[in-house]
Amino acid sequence: MSAFSLSGQTALVTGANTGIGQAIAAALGRAGATVICAGRSSCAETVGMIPGSREMTLDFADPMAARDVFADEKIDILVNNAGIIRRDDAIDFTEADWDEVMDVNLKAVFFTCQAFGKAALARGTGGKIVNIASLLSFQGGIRVPSYTASKHGVAGITKLLANEWAAKGINVNAIAPGYIETNNTEALRADPVRNNAILERIPAGRWGKADDIGETAVFLSSRAANYIHGAVLNVDGGWLAR
Repeated sequence: MSAFSLSGQTALVTGANTGIGQAIAAALGRAGATVICAGRSSCAETVGMIPGSREMTLDFADPMAARDVFADEKIDILVNNAGIIRRDDAIDFTEADWDEVMDVNLKAVFFTCQAFGKAALARGTGGKIVNIASLLSFQGGIRVPSYTASKHGVAGITKLLANEWAAKGINVNAIAPGYIETNNTEALRADPVRNNAILERIPAGRWGKADDIGETAVFLSSRAANYIHGAVLNVDGGWLAR
């Protein structure tokens, strides 16, 4: 199983304070990585779960927040998980809600990847980037115009960066989570009608666990994924296969 080991690697996970980000950070730690848990709020709980980890404050309301993070420290793995969502009918959606989501979910992802890539290319040591996309990288959704646009964009820049950097030893891939049991989906799961409708659509017959995403991130960050470039891997219990 050595191909899946992350021993000796340092990983930065954004949005690591809770939910999927926390699960990804913990999984990378279990695989042997030294994990930097980044968030705009405290990641102390996550750090407490991972021996040898530490936290970093990054608020992607400033899309350039990570521009200097990679200059002075060798970071081998970047997981761009931080994201926000705003909901409203398309005819009522505000410019402020559009810009805020696009800044955090897309602009910050690109420029964080850029900063990581500059440092990795200068070192000549390569690296792994895992972006967190969405089912809405492929579907339209309802009442989430900026989120849908941003996640389509994440899939696109993942492929673009893979085209530019694959031959230079940097793997850029993405995970598209399906319906996952997190705080963000608690209301959906508590609604019997919506919960049943979702479960009926999922071939696996269950909601995903945050660890399902975490372990996939370990794979894409490991040597086992060295020949995977520009993939958007659906971890959705078969949702998109229906």
